Amino acid sequence: MALYAIGDLHLHFQAELRAPGQLTGKVWQDHERKLAENCARLIGPEDTLVLVGDHSWGRRFSECEKDLAYIEALPGRKILLRGNHDMFWESGKTEKLNQMFEGRLHFLQNNFYTYEDYALVGTKGYAYEGLDSREHAAMLVEREAERLRTSFEAAMAAGYSRFIMFLHYPPTNFWERNSIFTRMAEKYGAEQVVYAHCHGEQRFHDSIRGKKRGIRYNLVSGDCLRWHPLCIL
Repeated sequence: MALYAIGDLHLHFQAELRAPGQLTGKVWQDHERKLAENCARLIGPEDTLVLVGDHSWGRRFSECEKDLAYIEALPGRKILLRGNHDMFWESGKTEKLNQMFEGRLHFLQNNFYTYEDYALVGTKGYAYEGLDSREHAAMLVEREAERLRTSFEAAMAAGYSRFIMFLHYPPTNFWERNSIFTRMAEKYGAEQVVYAHCHGEQRFHDSIRGKKRGIRYNLVSGDCLRWHPLCIL
C-alpha cells in the first residue's frame, strides 16, 4: 500500500471557471486526462489518494456532480480536504457528504482517517494574502486551527500517536516564518505537513518546502507536480 497526495484539480465539467486567468499555460491543457492517466499508472486499488482541496468550481452540489464522479473513478481510496473554492462543501455538511458517498469518497474535516499506523488529520487552513482585513483573517485562522485541533484530538483519543497533517492553504504566508499551524504540527509531532493552494510557478515558494524542525513540508498543487500525485509514504 502507498499514500499519495495532490491538490488544486479545479475541475469544471459542469460549472464555468470563476477565475479563468489563474489556470493558464500549457500545464493546464487537458489536465484532467493527464491526471487520470498518471493515477492509473501510479495508484493501485489498495493505495490511498488524498486530494488537498479545490476540487470543483461548482458553487452548488448540482454543479459539481460530474467533478466528484471523476474523482470517484480514480483508483484507490480517496480522501478529500476542503479548499477555498469548494463552495459545494459547506462547513456543516461534512457528515452529510460522508453519508452520501459512504465507501466511495471520504471527506476530512473535524475528523480523521487512518493509513497503516498513521492518523491523517487536516483542515482547510488559512493564510493571509492581503485579501481580507487582518482582523477577519485572524478570525478565520483561529476557526481553522480549532478544526485542526479537533482532528488531532480525535485521533489521539483513538490511540494514534503518528500523524500526517493536511492543509489546503499553505502553513505560513509571505510575511511569517511560523504560524499557529506550524506550531500545532510541532506540538502534536506531525511527521509531514502537506498543502496545496500555491499554483503558478511564481507561487511555488510562497511557504515552507522541505524539512524544518524535523517536519517535512510538501507542496502538492497539481500544476506544481505536473499532475503526478506525490507519494507521501
